Amino acid sequence: MSEIEAAVREIAEEMRVRPDRGAVATYIPELGRVDPGQFAIAVATKEGEVIAAGDCDTPFSIQSVSKVFTLTLALGMMGDVVWQRVGREPSGSPFNSIVQLEFEKGRPRNPFINAGAIAVTDLILSKYQPREALGEILRFLQYLADDDAIYIDEAVAASEQRTGYSNRALANFMKAFGTVTGTVDYTLGVYFHHCAIAMTVRQLARAGSFLAHLGRDPVTGFSVVSAERARRINAVMLTCGHYDGSGEFAYRVGLPGKSGVGGGILAIAPGKASIAVWSPGLDASGNSHLGRIALEKLTQRMGWSVFGA
Repeated sequence: MSEIEAAVREIAEEMRVRPDRGAVATYIPELGRVDPGQFAIAVATKEGEVIAAGDCDTPFSIQSVSKVFTLTLALGMMGDVVWQRVGREPSGSPFNSIVQLEFEKGRPRNPFINAGAIAVTDLILSKYQPREALGEILRFLQYLADDDAIYIDEAVAASEQRTGYSNRALANFMKAFGTVTGTVDYTLGVYFHHCAIAMTVRQLARAGSFLAHLGRDPVTGFSVVSAERARRINAVMLTCGHYDGSGEFAYRVGLPGKSGVGGGILAIAPGKASIAVWSPGLDASGNSHLGRIALEKLTQRMGWSVFGA
């Protein structure tokens, strides 16, 4: 058994029996019904192997982890024009805050808070009709993961549409400032649906592999993005990927990462591996409680922190 395999199995077993599990996201009713006792971890290596343990074949709603992939798509479509619409700075505020957005005249701090991701979704919609845009996002993830089984959980999407009042407020506020240029209902519809994409940790780790290898898929050798763009996406993940908990995640884990309120985290160990963890219970910042702990243990054991072993 390799060192990575041993680490993944031992961490999964330790997380399985821990009593501190955080709280599920009840403000999205469908997510509130998810069993918090689940945990999964997967590591996609540079050799193309995916090492996984725990509930690694259970699909979960990736929520804001999808924002990494919509940002990648938008940058591929429009290049650095994206940064005219959204910033690249940490927010230091909750992921759904409208206070900062008002102060900064409708320009979101970064593409990973809700307002920023809505603005990025609106940019993608400037090139596609809503159904086409959503299909493009889903196909992109299926392609990266090399798995057509990835799907949109319609129950979760419908749950978000019924209860997403704060996101509607954010979108309408940005519309007033011209940050959102399309039809608000269309933009929000696509946004809610790409957040409702369901994947396993195996699929998610595989999908993120290009970011660990200078923009190139280590299995196929295909260049998804340039090395420079991969580095820059990783940089924004490191500084902004965990909302107002981004500094704590960088301090403890030391990797670029993106969380979602479904309990998933995608983390990137540049040159080494793409890692996905899932545990539905969240901490106060909306990040997976056990997911962060598991990643901290893995990076310490493997010496993968970008700040040194």
